[in-house]
Amino acid sequence: MDLYAWVRGPLAWVAIMVFCLGSLHRLLSLFVIGKGEPMLYPGRSVKGGVRSILRGVLPFGTAYMRKRPLFTITAFVFHVCILILPVFVLAHTLSWYESWRILWWSIPESLADVMTILVVLCCLFFLGRRLLVAEARQVTRATDFLILTITVLPFLTGFLAYHQWGPYKPMLILHILTGEILLVTVPFSRLRHMLFFVFTRGYMGAEYGRLHDSRDW
Repeated sequence: MDLYAWVRGPLAWVAIMVFCLGSLHRLLSLFVIGKGEPMLYPGRSVKGGVRSILRGVLPFGTAYMRKRPLFTITAFVFHVCILILPVFVLAHTLSWYESWRILWWSIPESLADVMTILVVLCCLFFLGRRLLVAEARQVTRATDFLILTITVLPFLTGFLAYHQWGPYKPMLILHILTGEILLVTVPFSRLRHMLFFVFTRGYMGAEYGRLHDSRDW
């Protein structure tokens, strides 16, 4: 078995299993830790939780977003692109069909190129923000730069492989390998916010929405 077949076959299954089991473990741990003691006068508000989630997914839905418009726009563009590209880029939909005979629509290749470039530019923005903005620099660790690198590499290598800039086969292998590394990293790093976002936003909104009538930051 050559390297391409190995990263596309057994290693891909290992990455998927680690991602699924690690994510399940993290989610179960969240529910166990977040289960509070019964209160005489429960203050949790379902309405507050739903409101907090909706404000978190809508651009400029919270006061924090409105105070930082450039960061907000960049963050939303980044998250939309990284959610759409892996699922709807043509090469990936064809791979699904080749492996499982499952086929769905794909985005135009020109749009995929634009979105990939946007992902890279957004990552450069996040890098500059961590280096130059005091409030971000104070909470930045070396692992944050590593996570940023792990995030951008699958998109950058996929772009290079598709356009055959450089040796195609090694670049394709690197693209698949970095994608698997990203998948494995999600449950065990700050990237796990993609799993916890709905729960943490909902919990905070439910806890504070009724008792304190707090504004959603």
